[in-house]
Amino acid sequence: MTHARSVGIVTPRTARFDTALPLKSGGRLENYELVYETYGELDAARSNAVLVCHALSGSHHVAGRHVGEDQDSGWWNNMVGPGKPLDTRKFFVIGVNNLGGCHGSTGPRSINPVSGRPWGADFPFVTVEDWVDAQAKLADHLGIGCFAAVIGGSLGGMQALSWTLQYPDRVRHAAVIASAPKLSAQNIAFNEVARQSILTDPDFHDGNFYEHGVVPARGLRLARMVGHITYLSDDAMGEKFGRSLRHGKTRYSYDVEFEIESYLRHQGDKFARQFDANTYLLATRALDYYDPAFDHDGDLAAALAKARASFLVVSFSTDWRFAPARSREIVYALAHDRHDVCYAEIDCPAGHDSFLLDEPRYHAVLAAWFERIEVSGENGE
Repeated sequence: MTHARSVGIVTPRTARFDTALPLKSGGRLENYELVYETYGELDAARSNAVLVCHALSGSHHVAGRHVGEDQDSGWWNNMVGPGKPLDTRKFFVIGVNNLGGCHGSTGPRSINPVSGRPWGADFPFVTVEDWVDAQAKLADHLGIGCFAAVIGGSLGGMQALSWTLQYPDRVRHAAVIASAPKLSAQNIAFNEVARQSILTDPDFHDGNFYEHGVVPARGLRLARMVGHITYLSDDAMGEKFGRSLRHGKTRYSYDVEFEIESYLRHQGDKFARQFDANTYLLATRALDYYDPAFDHDGDLAAALAKARASFLVVSFSTDWRFAPARSREIVYALAHDRHDVCYAEIDCPAGHDSFLLDEPRYHAVLAAWFERIEVSGENGE
C-alpha cells in the first residue's frame, strides 16, 4: 500500500427532502434534512460509491478535518483516505448523519413545523430500517443507483446488513463489523441503564429541556460512562489504567482516586457537552428494536435469504459487547443461504472499540477486501 494521506479539509453538505418519509413506528416526517460529507470522486458510471454507516455516537464526519481545525477529526480517519483501506483514489465515500441525530440532520433539536418549537420528546421513533430508507433517498439525490459497498461497525454494521435486505439490488458488497443480528438481553439491559440515567435527570424535563435552557448533563455523563465500560475489554482497561492512583496514595474520599475514574469522568463530561440526550435515547432504542429475523419466526437464514450482496463479517476476540459468536450467527445464516461471505475474527485486546482503531491485521483484511471490489474502468470494463 502506498503512503496513506488525509482527505484534508472537507465541507458538510445538506440535502433537503420534501416528500414524506413513512416510519416503521407508524409515524412520518413530512420533510427532513440530512447532513452528509463526501470524499473522493464519483466515477462516470457512478459505480464506485461506498456508504459508511455510523455507530451510536458517530456522525457524517467520517474523515478529514473541517475549516479551522489543525488536525484530522473524522471518527474513521484511519480507515478512509488516499492509500488507506477504503481508498478515496478508487472510491467515492459518503458519510451521513442519521435522522434523529444531533449533528445537523433533522432530529429532536430541529424545529417542529407544527409547533414552531424544537421537536424534543415529540420527535418520532426511528429505526435502523428508517435510517436505511433515508439513506436510499440521499443516494437518489446524489444519482447513485447502486453502491459498490455499504460498510459500518456496531450499530453501523446493522445498517449495512439492513441495506442488503431492504434494497438487495442497490448494494453489491456489504461489510458488517463488530456487530450482531440483534441485541442480547444483556445489551438491552445496558441500554436501559443508560436511558434511565437520562430520563431521571431533573434537567431532562420529559425531553423538552431545550425550552428550559438546560442540558441533562448528569444523565448523559452516566450514560457515557456505562457505555465506555462496555466498549473496553478488561485487559485493555487493566493495561491502560490498572489500579493507578491519581494522587499516588489513597485520600479516602468519593472524589477521583483511581485513574480509571478520571478517564470515565472525562469521557462523560466531554460527551455531555457534545451530544443530545434525546438523540441518545432514540439511537439506543433503534439498537434494541433491530431484529431482521423477528418476522421470520426467529429464523435468521430465512431473513437473510433475500440478500444479493457479497459479505465481509469482522469480529474482535475481546469484544464482549458484540462478541464474535454474534458475528458468526450472521456468517452461519449467510452460509446456509449459500451467499458469498468472508469472515475474519481479529485477535485484538481493545474490546468493542477495536473497530475504530488502527489495528494492522484488521486494516489489512479491509484493504484486501476493498481491493477485490471492481468498479467501472477496472479490468478492461
